Amino acid sequence: MADSSFDIVSKVDRQEVDNALNQAAKEISQRYDFRGVGASIAWSGETIVMVANSAERVNAILDVFQSKLIKRGVSLKAIDTGEGEPQASGKEYRLAASLKEGLSGENAKKITKVIRDEGPKGVKTQITGDEVRVTSKSRDDLQSVIATLKSADLDVALQFVNYR
Repeated sequence: MADSSFDIVSKVDRQEVDNALNQAAKEISQRYDFRGVGASIAWSGETIVMVANSAERVNAILDVFQSKLIKRGVSLKAIDTGEGEPQASGKEYRLAASLKEGLSGENAKKITKVIRDEGPKGVKTQITGDEVRVTSKSRDDLQSVIATLKSADLDVALQFVNYR
């Protein structure tokens, strides 16, 4: 019997992020506590820029955006806000967030280490570019690897694709 396998990737559905951003922008434009403070959230190239007249308002915009992402099924681990503190820029405060896609070499090594340490014995891993392929003779072993990785505390959003 041939080996079963799946790939571990870290991808973000940009359409869902865009929908969440549009929903957040609409809520910000309609909410009373954001009136007259210059609050906005929008794409700026590949980053999402949140602007308001105080750091607390920018953090409130980020909170609204994160709640919309959760409702649309996008992991918050896929959004990188840097140090997370709004920066003063003239009379306004700005916070830039970017999308984290692909597994870095360091994160791929962490994933393979978790699989080696906590997973079943007959499981093999192979790092190819920005994804990790996991193979085994037993599909049950692959299911337990997925369960192990879901419970592991990794700082990336993982998806499991190409399950064969």
